[in-house]
Amino acid sequence: MSFYSRLACAAALALGMALPATAQEGSLTISVGFGPTAEVPDPRASYNGWMSNQTGVTETLMGIDYDMNLYPRLAEAIDQSSPTTWRVTVRKGVTFHDGSPVTAQAVIDAIAPISDKTHAGHNARVAKLLDLADMSTDGDTIVVFETNSPNAAFPWTLSEPAIAILGTPSEAFPINATGPYVFKEAVPEQLYRVQANPNYWKGMPGLEQVRVVATANPATAALAFEAGEVDLVINYPETDFDRIRATGAQGFSAPTARLYFYTVNATSGPMVNPLIRQAVSYAIDRQGIVQAALSGVGGVPAGTIYPKGTVWAADLPATYDPTKAEALLTEAGAVKEGSTWMLEGAPLEIDIVTYSSRAALPPTAELTQAFLAAIGVKANITVGEWGASNDAIVAGEADLFLQAWVTTPQGDPGAVLETLLKSDGGSNSGSFANTRLDELLDQGRLTFEHEKRKAIYDEVQEIIASEAALIPVFHVSQTNVGVAGLTGYQVHPTETYWITHETKLSE
Repeated sequence: MSFYSRLACAAALALGMALPATAQEGSLTISVGFGPTAEVPDPRASYNGWMSNQTGVTETLMGIDYDMNLYPRLAEAIDQSSPTTWRVTVRKGVTFHDGSPVTAQAVIDAIAPISDKTHAGHNARVAKLLDLADMSTDGDTIVVFETNSPNAAFPWTLSEPAIAILGTPSEAFPINATGPYVFKEAVPEQLYRVQANPNYWKGMPGLEQVRVVATANPATAALAFEAGEVDLVINYPETDFDRIRATGAQGFSAPTARLYFYTVNATSGPMVNPLIRQAVSYAIDRQGIVQAALSGVGGVPAGTIYPKGTVWAADLPATYDPTKAEALLTEAGAVKEGSTWMLEGAPLEIDIVTYSSRAALPPTAELTQAFLAAIGVKANITVGEWGASNDAIVAGEADLFLQAWVTTPQGDPGAVLETLLKSDGGSNSGSFANTRLDELLDQGRLTFEHEKRKAIYDEVQEIIASEAALIPVFHVSQTNVGVAGLTGYQVHPTETYWITHETKLSE
């Protein structure tokens, strides 16, 4: 049975598991560190689709399951008829929230704005991933996608939350989608509220309403949970995880593809020198950070981009070797005077920026500061908002930017690396550039055979490690806390799925 035939079988099984219509039970309030960006946030723009996908409002043609496998979602099947042609069969009998049918033409109408610079749904990042030359219909249920170049990642790209299948919006349904919940309102940076869709194609949702409230400070979210103001906290502080579970709360913890890492300033300051970047990497005790910042429950040390044990991860250790770090500093031309490293006649100082919306970021920066101090390198830390930290690294005002990204949000290894490290990557804030890396990332998209792709991304990871193009610290296990009556919920490795039609909250 071919890969795409297996996808079709998976779709049939998923459809067969639809629940019978039953009464919904109550309202679920979720606390998370970010809020919507607009009163009606178009799911296709920016990263708005994450929340609409997480809350069960929107659905995509393809999906990623809890084992990181690709499966048909609103599609029944996907077939490749040429290196640049993909035929997607749309699932029959699915309707938008306003009752209109999901057809092949509706799919095209939903996706076309992503590439339209004049449309509110425009998304340059996703348009680049799709690389579409044309879309057409073959009857009412088949969409024919033509890509500009062969693209092995295309089926995985269709699981990107921004590629939400939407119908014509109206006052009643401003986000007219297909999911188990209907968008009702958003208050920018504060609230996102949805209600049950009684006509959902898989069966009646288990909740009447879901409210997402934005709480930037994880400690504040923890207090709100203990006060009974919220039912589920996404990214609960790891240091309090064991204690809160002892009170009777449910703890949900599972490995994810989210990597905490340092973006390096590759154009100015000491991090321009790859030897100094490597020295910083060797100076970091990643296991010590996992134990201290994550209380041993929230992650594992990272030697490379992808989590150890996953299909794309190269065998690269997370090595802590302060002696090696000092040897590299010497090789880079630094001189140790007393207990302080000097570079070009001045003390070697490294400016670190990060943000506070994820509880583990500031302590990780502080521990890094301590590990660098232990070998005689001074580090300065600034904690602000993500945007300000990103701007600082772009402007050359910082040397390291500690941040956290899901490295395989669509299940494919290429997309995030193309964004973070390709010379023209949209989020390459440190301006790292390597011609061979660019070539390999292009080859990764053009190569369809799995073993050959694996070899390409192994070499990519080896270049990243040898150049310290970015400095991985740990892969996080998301720690969430919910009330005792919450069922039908689990942590998803991509973090882009929260609520399904099976999620319930009972007394």
